Amino acid sequence: MTDHEATTPRTHSILDDRVRNRGVAFSARERAELGLTGRLPPAVLTLDEQAERAYSQLRAMPAGGARKLYLEHLHDRNETLYFAVLSGHPAELLPLVADPLAGYGIGPPPLAYYCPDGIYLSIDRPGDIEKSFATLGLGAGDVDIIVCSDGEEIPGIGDGGVGGIGVAAGKLAIYAAAGGIRPRRMIPVSLDAGTDNQALRGDPFYLGSRRARRRGQDYHAFIGRYVQTVSRLFPGALLHFEAIDPETARQILHAYGRGYRVFSDVQGTGAVVLAAVYAGIRVTGIPMKYQTVVAFGAGATVIAIADQLRGAMVADGATEEQARSQIWLVGTPEPVGLTETVDRAAPTILLGTSAVEGAFTRPVIEAMCRATSRPLILPVSGPVSDPVSGPASTAEAASSDVIAWSDGRALVATGSAAGGAGHDGAAWTIRQAGSFLVGPGLGLGVMVSGASRVTPRMLRAAAAAIAEQADASQPGAPLLPVVQDLRASSAMLAEAVVRAAVADGVAVFNPTNPAQAVQDAMWRPAYPDIRQDLTW
Repeated sequence: MTDHEATTPRTHSILDDRVRNRGVAFSARERAELGLTGRLPPAVLTLDEQAERAYSQLRAMPAGGARKLYLEHLHDRNETLYFAVLSGHPAELLPLVADPLAGYGIGPPPLAYYCPDGIYLSIDRPGDIEKSFATLGLGAGDVDIIVCSDGEEIPGIGDGGVGGIGVAAGKLAIYAAAGGIRPRRMIPVSLDAGTDNQALRGDPFYLGSRRARRRGQDYHAFIGRYVQTVSRLFPGALLHFEAIDPETARQILHAYGRGYRVFSDVQGTGAVVLAAVYAGIRVTGIPMKYQTVVAFGAGATVIAIADQLRGAMVADGATEEQARSQIWLVGTPEPVGLTETVDRAAPTILLGTSAVEGAFTRPVIEAMCRATSRPLILPVSGPVSDPVSGPASTAEAASSDVIAWSDGRALVATGSAAGGAGHDGAAWTIRQAGSFLVGPGLGLGVMVSGASRVTPRMLRAAAAAIAEQADASQPGAPLLPVVQDLRASSAMLAEAVVRAAVADGVAVFNPTNPAQAVQDAMWRPAYPDIRQDLTW
């Protein structure tokens, strides 16, 4: 056998394997023994040096889609380096990875239809669920988190069909970079139930089912089979449902939340809103049981958030009847009578999930200031994408307007990317009420405790842990913590989740030192033992 014949298979295997490849971090000895002589530049860098170099290259690119594409290419060739870069700059880079709209100024953002590590399931072939997962060659204890999506409610886009797997993969990147979950122990899944997006169904290059989205009994039978099958195959995995219709998510949680380890993005959104409320309470001094909420929106999202707020009121000592009477739901599409409702209810909290831009007018904000000295204003509707004009705001109010109209009295968190405002010569920092603040730490806490399900107490504990990391008492200070410390934040949140799981009796493990158990469980980007590659 010639030297070329001896080295070519090994060379192709390790340089093309994003899990084993370490690029210029291979030492001179390793390059020789792995048959990589002449295949790499002569310099040898550590992982930290590679990450610094890659980040510098990314920063030299125009902000937007070019940076997003750079990260995707980096992930394809060197997974460890990719997560090292993400972990070092989460505030800047995680939105590029996880948000379909991030990085695109105008025009519809492209949807990722292919995810090489993903599983594609079709409602037309439910019998293939177990066989599909078997192709991964994973055992019962090899998976910690599975994120699935049917693509119906991709944030800012709407019905993206099979493209929902890209959102699932982005969510897993957050679990890894911010929560320390090992990438190889997570699976993104597409639940293809069709699509009602006519443009996709008419696109000759669309890779999903071209039939209208199937609903009702057929859909729920498909979901039931998925939950039961995957829970049997991977009994320790958290089943996360992402970017699906909020009402569908509530139905899934109602059907399987007590018997299976399931979690939905609507729960994450509700927990972050609750965290903002808890942080605001530390400023206003009004206990949770005495909070009054006017929630402007329609559908399952506002109800899901209201349910968590009501549960927090009851947990703080309110009766169920009292808590229900303190939540006022105002429907859409038009904010008719919102000012009058605020005057009548005298709320401490104004919540918006309506996607009606500008619904929180100056009279509404002034009415909130008449009702309470430090109102909590939470316009959490996120942006949407128009097929022609691209991303557009649906915020009920701009944070700068809320600060100005309230004369600096309002406490604000929004559903768009973090930003700021100014008032009386002072800078105000506004944080995004995004579920990314909850998911990583919650998943880590479930993994450490082995919790059999996600309970309301665990979600409240997560919210309280987030609130403890932000001090909103100073003028202009944000209600939610800085995302740059998201990994540390996730660890603190996970510890609280472990304790709550133990208190609820759903934990399999009760570590004597939850903080240490969480730290021990967190994966950190590092190259695997090179001896495994040298003996391949």
